[in-house]
This record gives sequence, structure tokens and C-alpha cells, in this order.
Amino acid sequence: MPVKNPKELFTLLLTNVRNGVQRETAIYQEMSQLVQDPDIKEALDARVFLTEKQLATLDECFRLLGEQPMKTTGRLQELFIEEFRRELSEIQSPLARHLFILAKAQHLIHLRIGEYIALIAAADVTGDYGVGVLLESALADKLAFVERTRRLIRHVIESKAAGKLAA
Repeated sequence: MPVKNPKELFTLLLTNVRNGVQRETAIYQEMSQLVQDPDIKEALDARVFLTEKQLATLDECFRLLGEQPMKTTGRLQELFIEEFRRELSEIQSPLARHLFILAKAQHLIHLRIGEYIALIAAADVTGDYGVGVLLESALADKLAFVERTRRLIRHVIESKAAGKLAA
């Protein structure tokens, strides 16, 4: 689709984010099924819940813009999950598997954060300030997940270190 103006670019970017968020739900669900640690599983399940909520927020953005999402390939997410599965299958240690899953969750969320930052700038350029507010809210949610996941990674590592010291 040829993009002729900032509004069309904004719609294209928003479509990419919406379609990516929709695919994220399945990725986080798969990650959650692969962990045994209840804390990590709970964090990933919470991420699934919030990701589904963000779909509603993005749909509201489209409604405010008077636009509809377009069809996109989603090839980036497909490559991500293929590579994730391949690399995870080679990891034997449960602790290493858990840390790998958390690291990949961080990679995925940071990609989405970059997209939200661009969308918020596009909302400002096109004068869609209500949409900008919704996108800022979604970005704040993503940033909170990054921080919580960082703490969870630290907790997993500290627990392992404490176990070694006790042994």
C-alpha cells in the first residue's frame, strides 16, 4: 500500500502494532505453558490478560480515527517465535530455560515499546491527541511490564545464588 501522507503512515503503523499485539497474546501463552516456575507463569499470564486489554485500546484508537486495521503479514512475530522455539529446545537447564523465556519476553516488549513511541509521535503530528492519550497509556503498561520482568529475572538469579550458598 503506497503511503501518501502522515495520516496514512499513522494508520499503517497502528495496524502493525495492533496485529503484532494480537499475535503477542499467543506468544505469551506459549511461553507461559513452557515454564514450571509459578511466579514466571503468573507474570506471563498477567501479560496475556493485559495484552488482550490493549487490543481493545487499539481498537478504540481506530474508532477515534475513523479507520479500520489493514491486513499485514506479521512475519516478524513468526520469525521471533520460530527462533524462540528452536533456541529453547537446545537449553537443558530448567533455570536457564526460565531465564531465556524471560529474556525473550523482554525482547518482544522492547520491540513493541519502540513502536508505541513512534505511534505517539505520529499521533502528535496528525493532531490525534485522544489517540495519543490512549497510546501513552498502552506504553506505560509496557514499561511497567519491562520493570516487573527485570525484577523477576533478578529474583530468579538471586534465588539460584541463595540455593548454591545454602548447599
